[in-house]
Amino acid sequence: MGAFSHEAMNEQNPKWEAAVHRIDELYKKNEDMRSEFERDYTRILHCEAYRKLKHKTQVFFETQNDLVCTRIEHVSHVESVSTTIAKSLGLNQELTSAIAIGHDLGHAPFGHEGEKVLSNLMLRHIGEEFWHEKNGLRVVDYLDLLEDSSRCMRTLCLTYAVRDGIIAHCGEVNDTELYPRNEAIDLKDFKKRETHPFTWEACVVKLSDRIAYVGRDIEDAKRLRILTMPQLFELKNIAKKYGMNTINTTTLIHDLITDVCKNSSPDKGIRTSPEMSALLNEIKEYNYKNIYVNSRLSVYRNYVKLVIESIFNLLLEYYDGENTIRNIRRAKHYPLLSKSFSVWLGHRSSIDLSKYEWSKTLQRRCLNKKIYRKLETKEIYVNSIIDYISGMTDSYAIRVFNELCRF
Repeated sequence: MGAFSHEAMNEQNPKWEAAVHRIDELYKKNEDMRSEFERDYTRILHCEAYRKLKHKTQVFFETQNDLVCTRIEHVSHVESVSTTIAKSLGLNQELTSAIAIGHDLGHAPFGHEGEKVLSNLMLRHIGEEFWHEKNGLRVVDYLDLLEDSSRCMRTLCLTYAVRDGIIAHCGEVNDTELYPRNEAIDLKDFKKRETHPFTWEACVVKLSDRIAYVGRDIEDAKRLRILTMPQLFELKNIAKKYGMNTINTTTLIHDLITDVCKNSSPDKGIRTSPEMSALLNEIKEYNYKNIYVNSRLSVYRNYVKLVIESIFNLLLEYYDGENTIRNIRRAKHYPLLSKSFSVWLGHRSSIDLSKYEWSKTLQRRCLNKKIYRKLETKEIYVNSIIDYISGMTDSYAIRVFNELCRF
């Protein structure tokens, strides 16, 4: 039994009912042997947002090297790290896995650079910030749809604990120890980087996110020869400072997992030792200075801005309330974008499309909440464009952009 066996999210936990609560009734399957959190896991595994992660940037965009990390690999690393820690501590591994596999569903194409561009667009047009953790909750609550046994489209309808873990996962916060909150708050009120997760399992995923990416980003930077000899010498000195022969993914992850399991307790929280915490922060600072703001990525940043803003600005021109979808379908110069975005809106709006041949069964099969209503305000329409672009893979966004450039 681990140190947290009495804190695990199971039926004996006083938070259990809140943790397994779902916004809507989830349709049942005969002879389903899965637990509530296992059902969440497989629903995420089968959803489109998860499958798209294999074509979304982690740090390095569209490299020709097959060994460079993509977003879906990062998610797998976080799941591996977090479930290992959860098993050792005696926490619920099923809940941990479900949060881990879903934690990055809200990421935009082109990684954090794409996120910055979308955030600037949202701030400019509706005065709100785009952050991928909140968008991840939006994806699982409203945007991603799965077909049921009756061929009807429904939202993922995940448990509160998994939804909370997704919005609370930010691994960029340098918390020295993590504790869960007691209240099952309305997640619409969740404050970015301020509100703690609801479960210990989500705390584990939050820390595991940091553990998983810092070493792998260095490994990829070495492979792509991003780092200069002086920068590699600096990294060697950091390793020497902490009594390590080298800093690589496997060594760093092993040492950090071991350290977390040794130093965490219900009294002290999910934590690393002061020494390993200092190492983690120093490596993170090293990565920001030498990798994430590297001048070799400046052309890429400009390209990301051009691609996303071009798609956004074109779609914005078609706004005309309930006539918007009709206008988009008439954009014959852009068949890929026109068809895809109009279907996206058709699935999630309550505009009557029955007179259009292409949408005969579209809305009848969609049992999800129509969050775009009848596109009665430009703000709702801007949100729909942001939602649509954030769900694109890198390669699809480029295909759409190339279509805009074609005459």
